[in-house]
Amino acid sequence: MTIPYPASTARHPAARPRSTRWCLLLAALLPAALAAHEKTPDPPTGVVAVRQADLAPQHWIAPLSEPDRVILDRAAIAVQNARMRALDKSILDIAALPDPLPAAFVRGQVEAISAPPTRTLHDEHGRPVAPDELAALQHALALDAVQATRPVHYGLVVHRADLRAFPTRMRVFNSPGDTDIDRFQESALFPGDAVAVLHESRDRQWLFVASERYTAWIETRHVALGDRDAVLGYARREPHVVVTGATVRTTFTPEEPRVSALQLDMGVRLPLRSDWPPMQPVNGQHPHASHVVELPVRDADGRLAFAPALIPKVADVSPDYLPLTPANLLRQSFKFLGERYGWGHGYDARDCSGFVSEVYRSFGVLLPRNTRDQAVSPALDRIGFATEDGLDGRMRAVRELQVGDLVYIPGHVMMAIGHQDGMAYMIHDTNGGSWAGADGRRVRASLNGVSVTPLEPMLFSDTGTYVDHITSIQRMRPLPSEGTSRAP
Repeated sequence: MTIPYPASTARHPAARPRSTRWCLLLAALLPAALAAHEKTPDPPTGVVAVRQADLAPQHWIAPLSEPDRVILDRAAIAVQNARMRALDKSILDIAALPDPLPAAFVRGQVEAISAPPTRTLHDEHGRPVAPDELAALQHALALDAVQATRPVHYGLVVHRADLRAFPTRMRVFNSPGDTDIDRFQESALFPGDAVAVLHESRDRQWLFVASERYTAWIETRHVALGDRDAVLGYARREPHVVVTGATVRTTFTPEEPRVSALQLDMGVRLPLRSDWPPMQPVNGQHPHASHVVELPVRDADGRLAFAPALIPKVADVSPDYLPLTPANLLRQSFKFLGERYGWGHGYDARDCSGFVSEVYRSFGVLLPRNTRDQAVSPALDRIGFATEDGLDGRMRAVRELQVGDLVYIPGHVMMAIGHQDGMAYMIHDTNGGSWAGADGRRVRASLNGVSVTPLEPMLFSDTGTYVDHITSIQRMRPLPSEGTSRAP
């Protein structure tokens, strides 16, 4: 999840004055990029140092010496995911929750995500949200109804669904007119995601659920409650297919609306019905040109059932997770290019941390949900930077970036795709984006989607670049042998 970039002109402690610091940096880098533009008959993109040719994955794959080198094989990814689950506190093992759940645990989980807002929020019409409306939301939490203990209930998500800070569809914003960043939007869950139900809203229209990577409110209609083993075993069923496109939809069917035209996002894993009789229609359609998958559905009483659905064989799916290679990282990330930015997985899209999570999920790699957790995860191969670290060290690390490396600045993450014209290039899902124009003034581009940009010219504020503010770089690579140290 991206935190909107600060517009403050307060000077970063390590930053030189604007007239000397980033202007000198840009003066050193941009001539080569501009010269390349002059030599190439390529229509401008409107983004600094980005050509139309730069918007294709093959452009970045072609220069690689080993594009198909396996970074982590399936066994190494399994080890990496086990390490993530063991070391990263943002990853939750819902199978290990206390059962029954103590009241203090339930209240603590709800209060952590549903804390009363401390600043004025505005509705979609620009009006301040009234105190009585906020009080009604606190009442809807039904914390007074939490019993001393309650059993854990398990369920599967049956439809792409938002996770919210409060049990409400009300959208709220920091300022009038800034309606892209809904402060009650937290994340999203996808068909087949397993959840543990910890609590329910006063009107019972919302469930407070814990999933592996996030805990928040979800509409009750999107969860089917079922047997613990059936819920937790769904993700392990074989054989299966993995969604490798940005999004794929099941085939439309009026016969079974619950599985009709469902959006399935990159990395979603679904069991196949390999035993389906070849001459038996699926929801009124012959299955010969499709994959028959089994999806969770919700019965009228809210209980879990399963129904077959079709995914066309021409759809972008794979019989297993893709090999984790530089070329595949580039191909997968560029499948999102141009998608609208969606804070907290809003707009049926994703934000910066959701973007990199879904790319890596198509290889079976588990990442934390939010930027703040990804950036400091002890389970990844981290290069960290402190506020007092100078530009030289950061630039040295930038020059050594490899395809797939994740670069973090406060509130944002980018994926490295290669070097060109003396600069490192990134693909990232951003609601902002700015750089210095020809007159030295800051150009605010409002990229507001998955974009390709160089790293070095990008401005974090009026007084500092993205490079100035790099907090960490996370890299996927095999874990070192016991007793050896990692290279910086």
